[in-house]
Amino acid sequence: MSAKKIRVLIVDDHPMVAEGIQSILETYDEIEVVGTLGSGQAAVDQATQLAPDVVLMDLNMPGLGGLSATEIILEQLPETRVLILSMHDSPEYISTALSHGAKGYILKDVPTEEIKLAIDAVMNGEQYLCTGASLSLQPKDDTTREALTGREQTILLELAQGKSNKQVAQVLDISVRTVETHRKNIKRKLGISSTAGLTRYALEHGVLQGTGVGF
Repeated sequence: MSAKKIRVLIVDDHPMVAEGIQSILETYDEIEVVGTLGSGQAAVDQATQLAPDVVLMDLNMPGLGGLSATEIILEQLPETRVLILSMHDSPEYISTALSHGAKGYILKDVPTEEIKLAIDAVMNGEQYLCTGASLSLQPKDDTTREALTGREQTILLELAQGKSNKQVAQVLDISVRTVETHRKNIKRKLGISSTAGLTRYALEHGVLQGTGVGF
């Protein structure tokens, strides 16, 4: 009696990507590709019927995105493992995907054979991060960072509370251009590229403690 096949659903709005992954996975006898879908909504609508063991989920799709689709599918099928496929290697994307219930994160530039390794890992109850994703999540050595000046810390606090450059300039009685310059320097020193990242840094490092800000 043959072993039960691993049922895999591929969700990606780029048909060439989905078909490429499908053609690779179908070379493995122990894997059955039960469908290739082009949107998060289609995945949610058909997940129960297709009953996949593993979903390979693209993050950025029109309409219902990969993260929302992941949450809904896991509510319907809690035993299903979701592996995120993405071009984005920023720590924010990766940690957010894992917090939404994904069991792994694979960058789209990995060799397609690595997708099989990821499927095997999550089927064994493990988490799988490809090398690029794993390196991205490694904590940066704070000792190598330039320290923020007192003024930069003040501006970081204001920005982390959701204020615009213009609002910060008004509060601190400085020009908008000065705020923009400080903001660039803060991002460079901390190695953070987005406002959401600045907010997360402020939360994790206690910058927002005692401010009464609700996040």
